[in-house]
Amino acid sequence: MTATPTAIKIDFVSDVSCPWCIIGLKALEQAADRLKDEVAVDLHFQPFELNPQMAPEGQDIGEHLHEKYGASPEQSQKNRESIAARGAELGFTFGMDKRSRIYNTFDAHRLLHWAQEHGLQRALKHALFTAYFTDGQDPSSHEVLVRVAGEVGLNPDAARELLASDRYATEVREREQFYQQQGIHSVPAIIINDRHLISGGQPVEVFVQALRQIAAQG
Repeated sequence: MTATPTAIKIDFVSDVSCPWCIIGLKALEQAADRLKDEVAVDLHFQPFELNPQMAPEGQDIGEHLHEKYGASPEQSQKNRESIAARGAELGFTFGMDKRSRIYNTFDAHRLLHWAQEHGLQRALKHALFTAYFTDGQDPSSHEVLVRVAGEVGLNPDAARELLASDRYATEVREREQFYQQQGIHSVPAIIINDRHLISGGQPVEVFVQALRQIAAQG
């Protein structure tokens, strides 16, 4: 008789403009797939804004990284190459030549909150990562958000109506504040069963080991 996989709840705190978040997500998903006979993952995406004060027009990436982290153009280029290599290992393409600006992501998080109600949150999350990191599109643009929502099976008219309102603004801000109060100040932050924290875009093997250990604890 085959044993029933152990249920594990994961809150994946992240931003759609965070390259290490898609790397972490892909690695986590591959680990979960590897352990599918042992572990049943219940995955929820939680909002985090890397740049909540970002202006509507966004900011040049190089300028932003220099202002925020003091990164030189050479350092930024090296980081981009490292990120692209990690993405390629996991089957994700970073179109570094297509992405030149950082944008505000609050409306994307409102849309993701709504998508969860329709069982399409993970599909939308992946589509938003692709739109920004692979295709260089603006994740603050309502037209981009409406189109991507439609591509994953959400109602485009309902998405447009939501974005034109302030629906879910309070809920998203409350979730953001909750995780900040829990000490989450960088992403991705992967919280397992409300008590175990894994930070950063870890390799697949790290997630495999952690999920297996936590499942063994019952």
